[in-house]
Amino acid sequence: MTSAPKFPLLLVLAMAPIFIGLVIRLSNKPKSSSSRLWTAEELTVYNGTDDSLPILLGIIGSVFDVSKGRPHYGPGGGYNHFAGRDASRAFVSGNFTGDGLTDSLQGLSNTEVKSVVDWRDFYFRSYIFAGKLVGRYYDSQGNPTKYLKGIEAKAARGAQLLEKQKIEEAKLPSCNSRWSQDEGGEVWCTEAYPRLIQRPLDIALTGKMSKRCACFKEEELDKPGLELYEGCDKLSQVCPV
Repeated sequence: MTSAPKFPLLLVLAMAPIFIGLVIRLSNKPKSSSSRLWTAEELTVYNGTDDSLPILLGIIGSVFDVSKGRPHYGPGGGYNHFAGRDASRAFVSGNFTGDGLTDSLQGLSNTEVKSVVDWRDFYFRSYIFAGKLVGRYYDSQGNPTKYLKGIEAKAARGAQLLEKQKIEEAKLPSCNSRWSQDEGGEVWCTEAYPRLIQRPLDIALTGKMSKRCACFKEEELDKPGLELYEGCDKLSQVCPV
């Protein structure tokens, strides 16, 4: 009885080392840039001073390659203070020096935190995600920290309050307004009268109370909380500001 050909078995044995080597190489392949974990010290190198390196920016612990915006993020550019670091707070504070260039959002209002989160979302849409920054927002394994979860919750609260304010203010139409350097400013209403009213939701949104101009019919002018503009007649539809 003729034995079965041994060629297929020999071929498999010969190819085995090649397959094993391929598996080892694949397992040792570096992680993609999107899954890379950065330290703050590593990030400082990518601040645009070396033309051979990409420019990286961090915001709420997410790192982005903003090299395509080199004229803006490179040395001398208007946004260079964001390069090579996470300066999340400066996106809303406008403080681009010293302690202002920090990733801490402590003490910011719900809407201010939402604004920073909106900026982060802009970078996700517009630039290449390059990984995560280990520290305040991500741990050494790349997992979100309690601080990041708190920031996300605060931003969501800010979005809810803004929507609520939008609905409430839609019930009372805002005044028209205009301003010029020569004539100053004025507010006016068509078939109604301008009054200043408080925006109570601002306490929750920004921590401060503000006012806005709304239009009221004559029979509504005795409502409590309405403030007449200084120097404006009670039944004037146009008031200087």
